[in-house]
This record gives sequence, structure tokens and C-alpha cells, in this order.
Amino acid sequence: MELFWSWIPVLGSLMFVDILWTLPIDQDQWLRPEDVELAEGYLRRFYNLNPNSRIRVAGRRRARSTSAMEEKIREMQSFFGLSETGRLDPDTLAVMREARCGVPDVENFSFYPRRPKWKNHTITYKIAQYTPDMKREDVESSFRLALKIWSDVAPLRFIQVHHGKADIVFSFARRTHGDFFPFDGPRGVLAHAFEPGEGMGGDVHFDEDETWTMGKQRPGYSLFTVAAHELGHSLGLTHSKDPSAIMYPNYKYSSTQYTLPKDDTLGIQTLYGKPTRKLEMQTIPKKCDPNFSVDAVAVMGNEIVFFKSRYMWMRTTWTTYWNRLREGHSSTFLPSIDSHVDAAYDIPAKGVAYIFTGHKYWVVQQLKMKSHAGSIYEYGFSSRVKQVDAAVHISEYGKTFFFIGEFYYRYDEHRRRMDPGFPRLIQMDWTGIVRWVDAAFVLDGSIYLFSGTKSYQYDFRRNRVVNIIAVNAWLGC
Repeated sequence: MELFWSWIPVLGSLMFVDILWTLPIDQDQWLRPEDVELAEGYLRRFYNLNPNSRIRVAGRRRARSTSAMEEKIREMQSFFGLSETGRLDPDTLAVMREARCGVPDVENFSFYPRRPKWKNHTITYKIAQYTPDMKREDVESSFRLALKIWSDVAPLRFIQVHHGKADIVFSFARRTHGDFFPFDGPRGVLAHAFEPGEGMGGDVHFDEDETWTMGKQRPGYSLFTVAAHELGHSLGLTHSKDPSAIMYPNYKYSSTQYTLPKDDTLGIQTLYGKPTRKLEMQTIPKKCDPNFSVDAVAVMGNEIVFFKSRYMWMRTTWTTYWNRLREGHSSTFLPSIDSHVDAAYDIPAKGVAYIFTGHKYWVVQQLKMKSHAGSIYEYGFSSRVKQVDAAVHISEYGKTFFFIGEFYYRYDEHRRRMDPGFPRLIQMDWTGIVRWVDAAFVLDGSIYLFSGTKSYQYDFRRNRVVNIIAVNAWLGC
């Protein structure tokens, strides 16, 4: 954490002092004290201006700045592609007023001293505090999408944990919040993050005095956009001077349907390499790990299929062969689907299963056969929903239940529309299921709901949990 301590003087308190400042504008116009204060603080925080340097406004005459001051202004102007005057002109002040990241600036994709990076390419993350500005499910979705743009171009895998330690911890806080880098209130610095490492390394802090949004609402800042930028720092990148890069320091709204720009891609691949199919094939989740969980479950034919990352296990429903287990990479059994499976459900009467990956779903009639895709918005979800966490169909009611964050939806398969009055809180209607649902399926008249390391046998007629077992007990552990 050498860099961490080196930032403390950079992010020191603002003050007025003695050095005369070159006026940047016509001689009959004068810098305001607040302009000088802004510039002084900005250069100290982001360009390592000596904290002992002092500035005073030059009254009714022009005054020359010191060479040290001019050098820092030119450095900042060069970074942002401004005219390198070395003076505090209106264009320079305008850039200084823009909302931005709290990490100091450097040039095109570059790295922290010692090039820190995560040794394990499977990286855990946790949300320690949520913002009241957004629904919890939207916060989680924003972070998942921000992580995905990095894992799409590098051999990285991100796993959310809800308890214990995590490599990257997301939190929202105001002003002083325990890391020596207090936030500055609305606008200005939006967030900051720490390089990979122990303790606070990798963590991302967001200023709760800002208004956070799911998309391009005004007023407010897109949580996805800011999180995607800060995660670059968490993975080992510093700022880029390329205005098209996600690692450019000033805020620039990006749609969640986003492909990482070339500059960022080069940077992350320089650190971690390019994603390879070979690596994916070799990475087999450890099903008997006590922390094992699943992403989705569905019944296909006579087999219960369990999904984890891009791997799957198939267990027969026949009592005689109950302990028979097949397994393999999901692309082997689902050739049309080359993505992480988020959710799945089956409709026995139709002999089909529906597999959900992001904003798409796939209709699967038989393993190892091609399937066709559709959009989750055909179900009637709003555009705010980016993926489904879990789904299960109850044949006797003709209803399919979708679980997303803390909420669930009910879909009428006959009318092909969402039932009115939804979404509703899972905790209110599913007695004994206190948080999220990762996966679900129906077997012998019971719903099995998977949450973390546990699976709950749920009697939907009596509306209660009747049994709880470890998730990996289904896989013979």
C-alpha cells in the first residue's frame, strides 16, 4: 500500500497563500478567490502539487506564476488535450469543475508502481453498503454489468459473496469515511478505488452525497459507468488520457450495453492476458467445497441439471440410478449457449427448458441440440431488469416465478403476460426464505429453492419450508 500513503499529501486540505498567479483572461477580468481555491486543491489532489505551495489573487495587476505552478498547469492541460498555456484560463477551469474520479491522473493506459495485480484470476466481491437512491437489485445489477465488461476481455472471473472476506468491497459513504481520503460533497469527486492488494486493496468507495441512478436519468450519475471506471483501478490500471477510454478520469455516461474501448482492453490484457477457451475448460468448480453454490437448476428429460459458471452436472431423477452423475462444460451439452447461465426453468408438459443468460433466454428441447434465443423483455420485464437470478414453473397453476434480487415476479404462461401486482418482496411471501434466490426447480410436488450454500424444500401449498440441506448434497457430497 505504498501508493496509498503517498496520496495523503496529494489529497491534503485546501488553503490560500502567497504566490502570485498569472491571469488567464483579458486584463480587465480577474480570477475569483473561489477559482484559485478550486485550482489549488485540484492540482494538489490530482497532480501532486507541493502542499507547501501557496497562492494569492493578484489584485488589480497581472502577475506571473512560478515555474512549478506553470509546470503543473501544463501537465494538467496536456493530459486533457487543452492548450498548454501554463495559465489558469477558462477552459482549464471548466475541466477542473467537471465531476470525476478521485484517483490522481497519469497517461495512456498505465499501471501503479510495482504493477500490482490479482494473483488469483477468480476474484470475490461483496457489497458492504447500498445506496438508498436505487433498489438493491439495481445496485447489484450495475456492479455485475460493470464487472462483466472487464471479464469479457480478460481471463477474470468474479464471484459475489455475502459473508466473510472479499477481494473487492463496494460501499457508499459521505465525507470522512475511514480511509484518509474524505469525499467532498455533491459533484467534484464521485468515487475512488484502491489498487489490488491486502486490506483495503481493491475496494471501491462511492460518494453518497451524489445521486446514483441505473441509467441516464437526470439529475444523477450512472452507477454502472462510475463502477466500471473504478474497477479498472481495482484490477491494477490507472488513468488514461484517451477521452474514449473508460479509464479517462472525468465522468462520461456509458450505456450498460457497453464494449470496453481499445485503450482499456490493451491495458487489462497487458496485466492479465487474453481470455482463452482452454482456461475456461480447465476451470472446474469444486462441487464439494463447503462454500459451493449454484447459478441455476432445471429438469431436462429425466435429469436434474445444475449450472455453475460455465460447467454443469446432470443427476438422474430415476430412483434406481439416483447416484449416477454426469458432468462437463456447458457448451458441450448446450452448443448454442456460450455464456454464463443465470437462471433456468422447465415446463414438463411442453418438454422444454428455458435457459437465461443476461437479457436473453434460450429454448432447449434436448441436450446437445441447437436451441433458439429470445429476449427476456418478451416476458414483460421493464428495461431496468438486465438479468434473471432464478426461475421456476409450477405446472398445476400454470405460473412461472422469476426471482430478481429481493423481489419476485409471477408470469402467466397461458395468457403470456405478467400478473398484476408484481414484483413483490420475496421475504414477505416466501416464508423462511429471507434473502435472495440463486436457483429453483420442482421435484415430486415440492419447490427446491437454492440460496447461497443451502437448498430449501418448500411446500408451496402450505407456504412453508419443510427441509433444508446443503446445496452440494445434491451432487453427492
